[in-house]
Amino acid sequence: MDNLLQVKHLYARAGFGLRFDEKSTAGNLSVKHAIAGLFKTSENPQPITIVKDNADYSMLVKGDKEQKKQFMQLQRQQEKDLNMAWLNFMSTTDAVLREKMTLFWHNHFACRSRQSEFAQQLNNIQRQHALGNFRELVLEVSKSPAMIQFLNNQQNRKGHPNENFARELMELFTIGRGNYTEQDVKESARAFTGWGFDKDGKFITRPFQHDNGEKTFLGKTGNLTGEDIINRLLEQKQTAIFISTKLYKYLVNEVPNPAHIAAMADVFYHGNYEIKPLLEFVFTAPWFYNLQNTGNLVKSPVEFLVGLNRQFYISYQRPEVLLQFQKVLGQVLFYPPNVAGWPGGRNWIDSSSLMYRLKIPSTILNGGLIDFTGKADPEEEAYIAATRNQQQQVNARVQAQVDWDKLMETIPAGINNQQIAAFLLQPPVSKTLAAELGNAPDIKTAIIQTVSTPEYQLC
Repeated sequence: MDNLLQVKHLYARAGFGLRFDEKSTAGNLSVKHAIAGLFKTSENPQPITIVKDNADYSMLVKGDKEQKKQFMQLQRQQEKDLNMAWLNFMSTTDAVLREKMTLFWHNHFACRSRQSEFAQQLNNIQRQHALGNFRELVLEVSKSPAMIQFLNNQQNRKGHPNENFARELMELFTIGRGNYTEQDVKESARAFTGWGFDKDGKFITRPFQHDNGEKTFLGKTGNLTGEDIINRLLEQKQTAIFISTKLYKYLVNEVPNPAHIAAMADVFYHGNYEIKPLLEFVFTAPWFYNLQNTGNLVKSPVEFLVGLNRQFYISYQRPEVLLQFQKVLGQVLFYPPNVAGWPGGRNWIDSSSLMYRLKIPSTILNGGLIDFTGKADPEEEAYIAATRNQQQQVNARVQAQVDWDKLMETIPAGINNQQIAAFLLQPPVSKTLAAELGNAPDIKTAIIQTVSTPEYQLC
């Protein structure tokens, strides 16, 4: 694999793809320098602050019917604003590695919160620690009002332990199923009694609700606290293996390679769960660039949309259409299907979503019409701007502006249609596409043909 192909693969996995305006610079970079550049541009976290803490949730309880209606409208608007703010930030930021990893942690610590400032706060925690220390990330997520509320730890008190958070902390966030007992769940839940948040959404411990009794968790006995539980989980190398496996499937290949994952886990575990050295290890590993690990991952819907936005400098007169795209493709930011998150991989593709995926690029690039058909989950109405009934078809004009002039300026002179396609795609250009490109009347047509192929769905 030549240098440009390696750097292009790196950007596809550590970011959202390489643009034409980055092509000449990238081709002259060593892989080592390209990796350093990705970390450099992602050095300083920039929080999202679109949602202001101005919602009075007491209105839900005390308000009259009209006040409650107004509150729900405000809440729905905040949910839309937050979704659009993050999608736009991913589409425009230079900190692509941090955002790619924030997206990973967003799914790993999957959480739904109808209180948008809580969802925004959790997103910023994941962004802040995305390339930092995993222990600090787990601890801050565990203390976040969004997660405490989602997994019912606000109701976890002495004498009446609620096991939801304790169970998911082990099963989904750290050590993985099969590596703890039901008794460990019960003891862990006792350790997290009293963890909650106040009326301002600030984390608090409530001593009078905390169980101070002796507990035994994963073989360790004492008056264990929530932090003790997290520390004990990270003392188990299985946690490093569990996280490394998920990262391998996210960055390398959906089919785990036990030897590669074991090497990753060694780096992670012996490096005190620092995330940056683990990523550096992956990105510098020769196997990361093996042909069987390139062009083989299905882009998530968000990666797909963000990649399009970045490559073609797209802006939207009606940004709500991006919410509709997320809905029909099966990934609405801040709205995972459950605490296990989106299953990902080839699960992103079915007959319905593939049809939309193949139509969306040409529709956006031509500012055309697209039909949305679907049954609405009542809880998802905030994300489906045009859906009024449980079942209906929406014919929506995308109203997207593509900066074709800027794009054309960045395409190197003398490059042919097949070379353009080879740059836009991670898998090789097929014979069928090559034949179609040979008959394309202009570069714009060739580009639209390329991004409308199944191969464009892979990274």
